[in-house]
Amino acid sequence: MSPFPTKRDKSIVGIDVEAGSVAATEVKVNGRVEVVGQGVMPLEPGVFHEGEVADEEALGNALKELFSTYKLSRNVRFGVANQRIAVRTLTMPAIEGAEELATAIRFQAQDHIPMPLDQAVLDWEVIGQSTGEGGERQMEVVVVAARRDMLHSVVGALRHAGLKPEGIDLSAFGMIRALTGAGNATATAAVPPSTAGSYEERIASGGIGAAAAEGAAAEAAEAEGSAAAPVVPATLYCNLGDVLNLAVAQGPNCRFTRVSPFGVEGMAQRLAEARQLTLEHARQWLVHVGLATPVEQIEGDAEIVASTRDTLAEGVAKLVDELRLSLEYYATQDGSVTVENVIACGPGTTIPGLVERLQETVGYPFAIGRPAALGGLDDAAAARLTLSYGLALEN
Repeated sequence: MSPFPTKRDKSIVGIDVEAGSVAATEVKVNGRVEVVGQGVMPLEPGVFHEGEVADEEALGNALKELFSTYKLSRNVRFGVANQRIAVRTLTMPAIEGAEELATAIRFQAQDHIPMPLDQAVLDWEVIGQSTGEGGERQMEVVVVAARRDMLHSVVGALRHAGLKPEGIDLSAFGMIRALTGAGNATATAAVPPSTAGSYEERIASGGIGAAAAEGAAAEAAEAEGSAAAPVVPATLYCNLGDVLNLAVAQGPNCRFTRVSPFGVEGMAQRLAEARQLTLEHARQWLVHVGLATPVEQIEGDAEIVASTRDTLAEGVAKLVDELRLSLEYYATQDGSVTVENVIACGPGTTIPGLVERLQETVGYPFAIGRPAALGGLDDAAAARLTLSYGLALEN
């Protein structure tokens, strides 16, 4: 799904930008998916902030250097993930004509999209068909709205770099594409699923929500003498980067997205300020210390080690709060279904023990997601390139 048309049958480079770096992965599809190039370039502080372009020229210069250094195609699809994007799933009467459908979606979106539609770029995709209570045909439509001025900043940076924007896409959609379907592998987190919390514990913590409604529906159907149609469970995808980028999907279909401005970069910034470190050194300390090894067994300055561990513990607690809030909010949405598991990706998954700590606390089985197509890279590179790889894939 993209507010800009996407050409096919060519090499496409997906671009994922975080506060500290820009990552690009070039993908060519010719009977099979082939990664033909990739690269990561550091960004100066202040160029990109909370998912938005803060300095078009500086980002354009970094992109120009990245694409020149790694000899990448100039046909690109850029991923966006910030709080000036809204995603909603609408259920509406089935409409065949394209013009009639567009008019109906715009009319209904006015009541669901929390921004003036004349200031937004609107896009949508029909993801399913159903039958209403009265037997009428219905369709489910995912609608995306993005602030026009935010997108203009992205296009400005791309044009400054001499790149050709084939599409601007939600990073959440790229994340789902990268980690679903045949040929994409996930590695289970170290904590066994049996320790991820019981059904009752998840209900008590507000973590399931939709499951109770599904159970009640099944009981009602049984009482009426009919079998309830099986409900496909959903997966929560979670990119642990400079922001916390979340998406709930049933198979390849995205049902819900949310972006929290707090992420691993926020932890690095707090550590850098507390210990007078550069951001790059702070990021390295987070990975070096992690949450898996007792602090007394970790080499390095004891005070920095202790401070890093404290920063990570505080950061994980905040991530847990954001995950629970998102799951609770999702459960209130019309048509929400049970979230069965969580697949985590992104730079934060390279911090030892972080995903395991999330699993222990949130109460869902977690896995660490890595696209099989990036299997030849080291783990840190594969983690950083996951979203850009997904953005480069066909919609």
